[in-house]
Amino acid sequence: MNRGRFINTLFTQGPLIGSRLVLVVLLSGALIGMDLYLPYGDRVRSWLMTGLTPVYWLGNAPDRVIEWGSDLTTSRSDLLQKNKALESRLLVLERRAQRYTALAAENARLRELLNASEKLDDRVLVADVIGVTPDPLTHEIILNRGETDGLTEGQAVLDAHGLMGQIVHTSAYSSRAILISDDSHAVPVEVNRNGLRAIMLGTGERGRMELAHVPDTADIEVGDLLVSSGLGGRFPQGYPVARISSLEHDPGEPFARVEARPLAKLDSSSLVLVVFSGGAATGSAMEPESAREED
Repeated sequence: MNRGRFINTLFTQGPLIGSRLVLVVLLSGALIGMDLYLPYGDRVRSWLMTGLTPVYWLGNAPDRVIEWGSDLTTSRSDLLQKNKALESRLLVLERRAQRYTALAAENARLRELLNASEKLDDRVLVADVIGVTPDPLTHEIILNRGETDGLTEGQAVLDAHGLMGQIVHTSAYSSRAILISDDSHAVPVEVNRNGLRAIMLGTGERGRMELAHVPDTADIEVGDLLVSSGLGGRFPQGYPVARISSLEHDPGEPFARVEARPLAKLDSSSLVLVVFSGGAATGSAMEPESAREED
């Protein structure tokens, strides 16, 4: 009697766990059988999967949203870091490029000076221009060579293109040179074409010089090269100084108005040669090939 009541309760009273389990087992067996023996099992499975796809998507949506937000934040942070790193690297590369450009220009200037020194018969010393005098009315430069390098007052200073000036003051480790463009400076010159002598005066303008007391009938032409004549013993003979840029003849005037443009880069040369004419330089003075061969 008790056994019958228990079975009746198990299958008829309420949604008990046992009845559900049996139902699930029977349904599973039926589905397995249909999948194995019926030809359209794959099609039914496909339909079921298609119908359950939105359920899978909705169930996974919160995790996807969280992951997407995390990736977005992380990617932005990474991009900012990479951008900052690239900007820093760009600055470093730009600095190196600027330095390489400066080194290339310095190398070219040194080559020009070497070529210029080989054309001279005097000993020369390479010096750096480290400053200019603050007086706007005075055209002077400051060199990083001085008495310890053998420099003395009166030595000629030139760059790779021509005569720049002369040393006017020396100290132990530096010196000051006046440029040929200074209005108080004069250079004895001669026309390289015919040897005509003249005095070239500074005008206070770096790009314009004047020749004093040139006869109106003198054989001089625009484009003539002027070189140092060596008169007065201040500048050695034969250094290129300037080139005639303009020539004016005034009727009735005994002298022509002659202007010249200096060959040296008075405004931009940063490396110069100090000439030791008839003497020996100390330390790192350069001796041209021709001078060494004569020795």
